[in-house]
Amino acid sequence: MKTLERYIIRRSVYAFTLTIAAMTGVVWATQALRQLDLVTSKGQTIVQFIGITMLALPFLVVIVAPFALMIALILVLSALSGDSELIVIDASGGSRFLVLKPVLLISFVVMLVTASMSLYFAPAGLAQLRTEITRVRADLVANIVKPGRFMTVENGLTFHIRNRSGKGTLDGLLLHDTRDEETAFTYQAETGQIVETADRTLLVMQNGTIQRRTKKEGDISIVRFQSYAFDLSNLIPEAGEPVFKASERTTANLLSPGRNDAYALKNREKLTQELHERISQPLYCLSFGLIVFAFLGKARTTRQGRGLAVLGAICGCVLLRTTGFGVTAVSGGSTAVLSLLYVVPATGAALALASIFREQSGAQPKWLGDLQLALHERMDALSDRLNGRKTGGPA
Repeated sequence: MKTLERYIIRRSVYAFTLTIAAMTGVVWATQALRQLDLVTSKGQTIVQFIGITMLALPFLVVIVAPFALMIALILVLSALSGDSELIVIDASGGSRFLVLKPVLLISFVVMLVTASMSLYFAPAGLAQLRTEITRVRADLVANIVKPGRFMTVENGLTFHIRNRSGKGTLDGLLLHDTRDEETAFTYQAETGQIVETADRTLLVMQNGTIQRRTKKEGDISIVRFQSYAFDLSNLIPEAGEPVFKASERTTANLLSPGRNDAYALKNREKLTQELHERISQPLYCLSFGLIVFAFLGKARTTRQGRGLAVLGAICGCVLLRTTGFGVTAVSGGSTAVLSLLYVVPATGAALALASIFREQSGAQPKWLGDLQLALHERMDALSDRLNGRKTGGPA
């Protein structure tokens, strides 16, 4: 590998790493807010909240990776053009393919990484996320015992706690049980804790009293205790097996779902669409790399020309990906439409390659030259108008 190629790859990898970290972090933060009830109402700690929501990171990487690559290549190629490095390469007789080779290499590597995320890590992370959320929603402490509120677990049984510490300790515990036909019990304790032992769930209370009152006579007897265990086993809600959606299933499961899988039998089209999406999404990395190079891989001598090229590269990539999203939205499981999931990125890459080879041979379509000239004239007119306002001021 030549020194120039290593130089471009090194700068591209650095820019891509920073870009994808920033973009993934922003997208993760917005998605994590949707699961904020894990902390506010489900009683999970911040560490548990972050750990659970981080499971969606591979899925987010699949979405943002092509755009992070686009931004990284725009920054690198714009810097090469701004520092006149592309002009030096062109003036020394170097081919554009000296720059295209490292761009293709970094795009191909990003495509492979995205493919691994799309086909394996993303569905595995989403499946684990679904399992964790199902577990949390079935947790007794998270759903029944809430600080400052009287919670009726079932008819005749009421919980109240003053506070719940991060270690799971329940402070200021009150438990009122009137389920017995003859006697009502009121338990008060300074602290309590949920304990799993011998396949049973116990509420172990410390330093409290038990008030026993007969319903007919109204006589009250009070018993003090240092430790008392209250059986909660029959109150635990059943979590059940989580139902995994199409995006949360392994690629092997999408290819051959179980015969008795109710979701798969009912949503066969969704499984087929998800499979084709996973395979086609990484192709956008290669398409974006070629599109950016088609616009910015040529030496330019004016800032205005570079600005238009950057705008064209961004618009081309966004338009291509939007078209892909549109195909996904209207496919509906149709085999003919699903084939467009591959046609769209392949067409973008083919058009970019055609433009690159055409410019390399020196030929340029007349319509493209006319469009560039018109854009230059518009930009010049707007620049003159703004400069005139700044220097002359209001009349």
